[in-house]
Amino acid sequence: MSGWEDIQRAVGTADASLVADEVLRLGAEERREVARRLRPYIREARQAAHARFDAARQQAEAEEERAMREYVRERMDEGVAEKVAHQWWWEGHYYHHQRHVDWGMRNNWIGPLRVAGAGTLGGAAAVADWLVRRDFAEWGRNMPLEPLLRVIAARPVQWQADLATHLSGRLRATRLQLENGTVALALELLRRTGAEPPDHDPLVVAWVSMEADLARDPLARHLVPRLFEAEGVGRALRDDRIDAPSGRSWLRALTKAAPVEREVLTEGCVRRFLRGGSATDLRFFVRLHDLLDPAPSRERVGDYLRLLPAAPGPVAELALRMLRGPGLALSGEEVNEAVAALLFRSESKLVRAGLTLLDQAARDAGDDLDHLAPALASAFLCESYEVRERSVRWAVKHARRFSPVGAETVREAAAVLPPDLVARLTPAYGHVEPDAAPADAFEPGTLPAFEAPRRRPVRPAMENLAGTFDQLHHEFAFERWLDGFVRHPGARRPPAHTTDLYGAGEWHYVEQWTEALLREAAGPGQEPPVPREPESRAAESRAFESRERPGILTPGVRGGIAASLAELGLVLGGAERLDTEEPQEGERIFLTPVRKRRREEKPPRLLPIASAGRLPSSGLVSPPHRAMLQRCAEIHTALKEGTLPPYLLATPTLTSGHLDPAELVARLEGYERNGVRPLPADLGQALLRLPREVDPGVVARAARLTSEAGATLVRWLKARPEPVTSVEWPTEPGGRPRPRVRQEPTGVEFVDALFCDPPLHRPSHHGSYESSWWLVLPSDREVVAMHLIPHLYEGWEGPGRLRLHATRLCDQDGPAGEGMALLVGILLGERGWNAGQCRELLLRAVATQSLPAVECGRQLGQCLRLLDVKLGPVLKALGECARQGAHREVWQIMSGLLPVFLPQPGERGNAVHTRALEFAAEAAGWAGARGTIREVAGIAARDGSSGLIRAARRLDEHLGRA
Repeated sequence: MSGWEDIQRAVGTADASLVADEVLRLGAEERREVARRLRPYIREARQAAHARFDAARQQAEAEEERAMREYVRERMDEGVAEKVAHQWWWEGHYYHHQRHVDWGMRNNWIGPLRVAGAGTLGGAAAVADWLVRRDFAEWGRNMPLEPLLRVIAARPVQWQADLATHLSGRLRATRLQLENGTVALALELLRRTGAEPPDHDPLVVAWVSMEADLARDPLARHLVPRLFEAEGVGRALRDDRIDAPSGRSWLRALTKAAPVEREVLTEGCVRRFLRGGSATDLRFFVRLHDLLDPAPSRERVGDYLRLLPAAPGPVAELALRMLRGPGLALSGEEVNEAVAALLFRSESKLVRAGLTLLDQAARDAGDDLDHLAPALASAFLCESYEVRERSVRWAVKHARRFSPVGAETVREAAAVLPPDLVARLTPAYGHVEPDAAPADAFEPGTLPAFEAPRRRPVRPAMENLAGTFDQLHHEFAFERWLDGFVRHPGARRPPAHTTDLYGAGEWHYVEQWTEALLREAAGPGQEPPVPREPESRAAESRAFESRERPGILTPGVRGGIAASLAELGLVLGGAERLDTEEPQEGERIFLTPVRKRRREEKPPRLLPIASAGRLPSSGLVSPPHRAMLQRCAEIHTALKEGTLPPYLLATPTLTSGHLDPAELVARLEGYERNGVRPLPADLGQALLRLPREVDPGVVARAARLTSEAGATLVRWLKARPEPVTSVEWPTEPGGRPRPRVRQEPTGVEFVDALFCDPPLHRPSHHGSYESSWWLVLPSDREVVAMHLIPHLYEGWEGPGRLRLHATRLCDQDGPAGEGMALLVGILLGERGWNAGQCRELLLRAVATQSLPAVECGRQLGQCLRLLDVKLGPVLKALGECARQGAHREVWQIMSGLLPVFLPQPGERGNAVHTRALEFAAEAAGWAGARGTIREVAGIAARDGSSGLIRAARRLDEHLGRA
């Protein structure tokens, strides 16, 4: 057998040690032959390994199949049904028989081939390329270190050193190379050969990713100085701590056993700081610098000063500590430089430290403080009011220690201060001439003009009913389809395609009802009876028989369930009959045990009592959604009973969703002439589509109608119902707003079902058709807004998903109240890709006079207090809207927001409340607002000088000006 054949056989065994033995036995000529044939052999070796894996897997599957047949046969002998026995096999606790085949068999050829190449390929560079080639980059395929080192050790010494250098240069410090042994092999070769490590940053990163043993590692003297130069070291060691529980700590190793002086390490840390980087990248070096604890040095003052303006916070704090160390006195120029750098930082701790440094410099100086005037001027420019106020107090305190020249410098710098601080500075320094208005002073723009959708006639009824029954996505497609179905009997052809319609007990989607109408028209009487329980529920009941059982409950128990759910805001369909009669045929209630839930969890979905028939109960779909289904259901019933009218009453005449009152009167006149009885839901929808203003002549004409429907229309025209709406908020954070719609019964069931409280949570079924709700209630946008509120926080999209629906309401009719205010307000807090469009909603609401601005502020304040709405995006949105001409409305929103949002008695204020007051003061100035806000005045009257109190005083003083 040739040497190549021996290598092939050894690779087939997946034993890298065996391959190493065969390689070491090869002669020079055989080595060259193996090296020549290795690369073409990669594909063959891979296919052979995959074939071995497939054979092993097929054998395991055959054994499983035999075991399953034996198990099923034994259970059947015991009297168990075959289907049940199979189910026990797959789902029961007997399923412990699976034969596992190691997926790693597919790649067990890689290690042996690596060894073969390392021992036979000629050049060191070629071997380095071979070891890290892409074909071998498989997770879980580690370098066989011992066999590799054996075959490499048989090579010449210089060749080994060259391989160590080449392999180190190919390191990328990736997780794969760390885990598969590439890094360990490269480092071990460098240690064994004594070769100098190449200047390669990933090599240093890979080295620090291993355990530190600096006292015995010959690489330490080469690589420790490079720790401060190589990119990626800080990030790799970002979590390193001297007290690490694992005992592995580079901080401990460097401070206890580093092969260089501590001064060299300190100098390296400072150099690394000056090179810059994120706080994460520099965290390790900050900790190392603190552990080294160098003494303050005059030579490094300049370096530490350079770190103050822009270095990450922890680095700047370190530099400040070194500058304030014992025995180190800063010159006036150095103090000015340090204070100027610190006062422009965003961290309040560093800003306060800058003022403390200024105060310390004043104590150490003599009677002349002119050299500190530039630092004081820098303090006046700080954005923080607290810093400005404290710097003014310092200036007044030390006014006599400034010469006339220094005082003039302070007076000129004070021109940027707000008027109240200038007034405190003037007695000590004289009159201060204020700066001209800044270039970015507020200038309101012109409110954008939004063109309202034109109210045009609605297109005629559809005639292609069979091809469009499931394509009713356009806003008027549903109405035109229903109109066409009723008007054109000849268009009622079988649907273009059908679904498993009759397998479902209830039809929750408009498309199900339109398909049912066509199928009933094409084959009258072919619809099977409504199943007592949908097949999906039956299957679920069987699968979870031990958890959920249908049954009949006594009236008292059912009444208790209804009362308990009512306390949670959940209404059971048919609850009015719970205490008076037994459940009707086809009704059902499912009781499902649920564990006690945490506050942040969603409430369990409860299946309410469902009435007989295909129409889902009111607890399963939203009221406007159910209204659309109800109209389909009554047309379906009329079709079966042969009582379809010649046309519908509720088909809108205008693209605003409205129905011309004169047209409705004409339609009712036609009904009376032909003796047609209106469909109840159709009449109710027609009433809701009437505009709020009706010509008196039309009212008089309607009064001449003689039918009951005509009388209902007259009552509606003379006294249109006006529901009272409100939003109730919980007292604890995390709760949801509860919409309320109150209206005395109108006598029209369809209307009463819409003028009622929406469910507290979005019903369980999707496909709610929110984009069509404005067509159901075109003259009652506030009621539509109330029905949209439960959908605000359902689904991954968040409130932003309702933007288009809320925008449409701006151009509809009816008063706008708390519901519209809540929708507009909560969308101001959007932070996603559609944040700009959500702000446009506010501008549209202002332009269309559909924004109750003060109420919007109240609702927004509740959102900020109780929901996951952040103040930052809200203020950004309000500022942009103010600059586009809505500045007066922005102030009205803030005047409603502050009494709700500001800390109540017993609550603690924070920076968010301060920011709200500061923005309100700006908005009040934009709008020229006057008039006291009681809650703001209460905070302003408190003792103290916190940022919250100062902001409240500023706003209160502005509002109180005559």
